[in-house]
This record gives sequence, structure tokens and C-alpha cells, in this order.
Amino acid sequence: MNIVKDKSYKFAIRIVRLYKFLTNDRNEFVLSKQLLRSGTAVGALVREAQNGESKADFIHKMGIAQKECDESIYWIELLKDTEYIKEYEFRTIHNDATEILKIIRSIILTSKNS
Repeated sequence: MNIVKDKSYKFAIRIVRLYKFLTNDRNEFVLSKQLLRSGTAVGALVREAQNGESKADFIHKMGIAQKECDESIYWIELLKDTEYIKEYEFRTIHNDATEILKIIRSIILTSKNS
């Protein structure tokens, strides 16, 4: 669980930095705000899940983290396709989000099957 906790926290830091860049340098405020909300929610939900009241609560919170992560991927893709971020900027953060999404899905499946 620490891997996803650490990766989602580092992802949140990258999202905050991207938000600052988009608002300060690109004057983009709508898409970046959506990304800020979903991107920082992932790590918060992972932390919340760790303190779940039950296995079902843990799985539920991780499920919400999974949705937020997937939503973040959507906003990142949209920012690239609308040319707010460059391909090279997109690639690394998109890879991070995809990796976190896969880890969360794996944790959910493992939790459901145990």
C-alpha cells in the first residue's frame, strides 16, 4: 500500500505544479482547476482508504480514487490535445497517472478476492 501512497502523493505534487504553470504561464483556469481537484483527490482518497472502517469501506474509497485517477487522465489528455501542454510534458505525467491507475485497480481486485 505504501507504493500507491507514495506515488499518488508525488503525483499530487506534480499536479499542483502543473496547475501553477497553467494558470501563471498559459492563463488557463478552467481545465487546470478540474485537474487540480481530481489529481490531488487520488492521494487523499488512498490515505482515507487506509483508515477505512471495513474491507468494504476500503474497497469503496479505493474505487473512488480509481475514478478520480481516470478523470485526471482525461484532463491531462485534453490539455495536450488543446495544446496547453506539450507532448513531452504530457508523456511523463500521463505515464505516472496510468501507472497509479493500474496499481489501484490491482489493489481493488486483490482486496475483493481475498
